[in-house]
Amino acid sequence: MARPSWYTRLFTRRAPETPVGSPSVPDDRDRRRETVEHLAEFTRSRVGVESYIEPPTHDQPTSLLLVATTGEWTRRRVPDAFVARKIAAEIGIPVYDVNFTGYPQRMRDWNSAQRRKKR
Repeated sequence: MARPSWYTRLFTRRAPETPVGSPSVPDDRDRRRETVEHLAEFTRSRVGVESYIEPPTHDQPTSLLLVATTGEWTRRRVPDAFVARKIAAEIGIPVYDVNFTGYPQRMRDWNSAQRRKKR
């Protein structure tokens, strides 16, 4: 089978054909399950975890940031703030909006300590 031209690849809406045996792209349910599993594991393995919704920017979509009392944190993309609140409720942790509360100081302190360790 002939390869599509560069024009066809750039300007058509046709989905590219995947070769037989190539791994398929995970669907939304799989990605959501993996995200919830990661965040739930982070919450189970740390003390005092709180979640913060980060609004979308030009470069990044909406994300859910989890911060433990030690300042250790993890971040995952979510479709929107509604889904972020749903995930936080499902895990059973409080949720805050970064636009209103800002980032917690303990997270900044943890980041600074990690940078000092690397030097």
